Amino acid sequence: MSAAKVKMREKKMKNQPASVQYPSSPLNVERGARSGGNTSVPGDSSDVHHSSERQMKPPHRSGWVRGHHKDGGGYAKEMPKYIPAGAFSRARAAEVSAMLRAVSKTTGSSQVFQALPKHMRRRAMSHNTKRLPRRLRDVANRMREKSLQASPKKKKELAKSKSRKARRRHGNLLLEFNRRQRKNIWLETHIWHAKRFHMAKKWGYCLGDRPTYKCYRPCYRAMSSHCLLQDLSYYCCIELQGQEGQLLAALSQLTSKEAGPTFAAALCLSGCRQGSVTVYRAGWYPSQPLGPVTFLWRPRIQGSTHRQLWIWAHPTLKQDLLPELQSVCQCCEAVVLPVVPPAEAHPNLQTEPENTSEANLILGTKRKRGGKDIGGPPAKKILGDGTRLPGTPVSWKSSSTGIVINDLTMEIIRYRLIGPQSHSVLVETLEAAMHCDEVNKSQPPSLWWPQHCKDESMMALHQQQTDVFHTLKGIYSTGELPPGTVLGLTVDDPRLTLPTKKVKALPCVNQAQEIDEEKRRQLMLRGVSEHCCQSSLWEPSVRDNVTKNKISEQELNRMRSEVLVPGSRLSPVPAQGRVPILLVHQPGKQVGNEMSSWGAGWDLLLPKGWGMAFWVPLVYRGVRIAGLNMSLKHSQNKAAPHFPHDYPDCPAGIRFQEEQEDELLDKFKRRPPAKRTNYIKQGCLAPFRCSWQQLTEEWELLTREEGEVGKGDEQTQSTTKTDAVLEVMTSQDITVTKPPSCFTVLRNRKSLRLLSGWCRPTTSKGQRPWRVGEVPPLSRSAVTSFLAAHGMSLVWVRASLLSKGKPELHALLCVPSAEDLKLLGKKQESSGPQEPPHRDYIKSRIKRQKKGSKKAPPSSSDAPEGEGSDLPSNKEPVPSKESKLSPQSSSEIILGLWPDPLPSVISHCSRVTLGWVTQGDFSLSVGCGEALGFVSVAGLLNTLLNQPVEHRGKLLLRNPTSLHYRFAKINIEV
Repeated sequence: MSAAKVKMREKKMKNQPASVQYPSSPLNVERGARSGGNTSVPGDSSDVHHSSERQMKPPHRSGWVRGHHKDGGGYAKEMPKYIPAGAFSRARAAEVSAMLRAVSKTTGSSQVFQALPKHMRRRAMSHNTKRLPRRLRDVANRMREKSLQASPKKKKELAKSKSRKARRRHGNLLLEFNRRQRKNIWLETHIWHAKRFHMAKKWGYCLGDRPTYKCYRPCYRAMSSHCLLQDLSYYCCIELQGQEGQLLAALSQLTSKEAGPTFAAALCLSGCRQGSVTVYRAGWYPSQPLGPVTFLWRPRIQGSTHRQLWIWAHPTLKQDLLPELQSVCQCCEAVVLPVVPPAEAHPNLQTEPENTSEANLILGTKRKRGGKDIGGPPAKKILGDGTRLPGTPVSWKSSSTGIVINDLTMEIIRYRLIGPQSHSVLVETLEAAMHCDEVNKSQPPSLWWPQHCKDESMMALHQQQTDVFHTLKGIYSTGELPPGTVLGLTVDDPRLTLPTKKVKALPCVNQAQEIDEEKRRQLMLRGVSEHCCQSSLWEPSVRDNVTKNKISEQELNRMRSEVLVPGSRLSPVPAQGRVPILLVHQPGKQVGNEMSSWGAGWDLLLPKGWGMAFWVPLVYRGVRIAGLNMSLKHSQNKAAPHFPHDYPDCPAGIRFQEEQEDELLDKFKRRPPAKRTNYIKQGCLAPFRCSWQQLTEEWELLTREEGEVGKGDEQTQSTTKTDAVLEVMTSQDITVTKPPSCFTVLRNRKSLRLLSGWCRPTTSKGQRPWRVGEVPPLSRSAVTSFLAAHGMSLVWVRASLLSKGKPELHALLCVPSAEDLKLLGKKQESSGPQEPPHRDYIKSRIKRQKKGSKKAPPSSSDAPEGEGSDLPSNKEPVPSKESKLSPQSSSEIILGLWPDPLPSVISHCSRVTLGWVTQGDFSLSVGCGEALGFVSVAGLLNTLLNQPVEHRGKLLLRNPTSLHYRFAKINIEV
């Protein structure tokens, strides 16, 4: 019998009495006596009865054996001659009592239903006693109550989940959706995106990151030749109201004219243009920036000095910007809005009329569900920022300045259309609202459009705005319009003109020829006039009215079913289908001389609640949909910094860098040490972050030390000075110096133009130089005066590879040596030099410590210098004796990464480091690898000063996972 069968038998016979066995042959009895064994008898163990010998084959297995034995082996040939009645009855009584004990005794895993035969058992018996036979139900109930009383904690009885049909009901779905967006806010297009995109939870929102299908190149083609659509409703809108002078005086503390146009720019102040500016903490320019914002002034109302301003900011910037605005505007008094009861908050949710039975009898309508569903209030879809608590203040006012700040987050929907044919998509999708004479007069008085039509001046303005909107049909490309143009308009519900199939919106040549040439030329040169920039979207009452009276999809489908010709437009158009909007032109690439206006488009501003009503018609015009990933690529193709990725001196940028480092480090740790890159051997100090502060500090120290060395001999070559200073920096620990001021990013327009001229700006691959204005020659005195103002600054650069290669995130930008430039001069397509491999002395030291724990090694002072192949080279930083790795620190060290604190970042490799790349990829617009990042101003000027004129502005680029340097030409585009 196998071991498994023996175990199974022992488990079954655990509580059973021993089997009755007869004595074996005398030979076996003698063997058992010698071994100290006992033989069993049919009666008591004390009684010994002789029996006939049993013929069996060796080895003999005593006791009961399962199965039939061949040739009768293991069975007695003869039965016993007599059985004692007393002994036999006592033995049988013991067996019966043991059997009763085994049946009545219940183990921890035995249940009542286990007493049934296997063919009568059901899985449901374990939790439903009604499935048991009636004779066992009482026992099962008693055992269940006993187990509940014996348990220390009562198990919480889970409510029965509803059926799928009940869960998919409209009201239950809304309740479930509202519950799921308590933590992360959903946009109105969330469900549409969730079916087609990989969703990401960022900044308190649930946003579409990238599509589930491959569309990188189609999205680029859409941006370049047609239209790309994005939902930017997660951007936060902050409204400021007050006197124009008070607003400008408060906002002037957050900006500076040196960095570009401010809130007081003439075109932006009139309301004709949208502006953009980088805001700082009050009075701290050029340090402590907060981030970039876009702003839009409401056009002036005749005879009033009261102004209204919208500031659009990224969600991560809002937590820093809002307190600063409250401080400069002195708006510390929170206006707590009264808590509105649900019936008043949603007036469109009326109680059922008395003649419900008559209403239900209307042909084509569904009968309302009765029972429990009627008692509670119906579920309401969350519109706007529904995650706010009822008492959370969203408005603040100042008693001294009279300024009021309103938080309009999620109150206004913002869609962005990118591409040269964005205006064609808008013209095909939207239609200007019809005049009130064409609308049925019997409309409820609560609607805003009939009241608006009574004012003749308003209708004249609406007609002028409609003419300007029709003039857009004659525009060939969106980039032909002035940047930041604003157009106010009132349009019909776009669902009324929804096509049956998806069609690609293209410019119509016949309609373009009908447009007045003079109007088109004026629109391209001067943009939209100031009075045509007005819109009813600025009025909160109109926004609420439009949101409240929106036609539901059910009602709209009912109206479509009553049309005589299927598919034709509803006539007359219901008055509820009038929506005020704002069209804001979004400029494309505005810096440099290449690809001017690439990526231009329009922003569509809508009242909340109308998101899907405009989204689906736009999708039906053949646009491509993009997510967060494509927003980054859009900024990369424009060579513009993307927030918060490329703002390392802002609080939001610092937080993003820490989150990105944690994410990349977790991904790195998930791979075993033998299957991941050893960045120590690659000569990369910080592959997951950029140490900007240490970089600027070291370059400032280097320039200061170089100036001291250069005082003795002015004829000495600058490269020799730099090498001498680097040797000094390598031998000493630079981290012991006093911490200087924090670094900043250079945003002074005048200084950027000067620095751009010194770099000899060229095209992307450096084929032809650009013509720049008069720039003072590059000299040591000019560099010294420039560094006096911007010594601790970084500058945004665009690096284009001169040969093949694809830049990656956190790639190094380094200074080429004189030999590298000579190699490039001989062969323009030179691939570049190689970085010698570095030694991983940290791994070697850990091994030595493990060996030293077993046997004590000789002291390091006794060992001769240069002995051991695992010691670092002369150029690599040698750790001090005090920095010996303790057992605790060695366990915290990650193999393949440098531990903190980092050594010198600029002199760690064979080429001096200038900066790092924050965006890098193969650029489809240029046809080569392009990288965007920051370099030290001090390091860049030192490099330009030492390079020959024909090679000025050329650097080396090396990816973190490679030892190969590639030549790149940098441009500073202003």
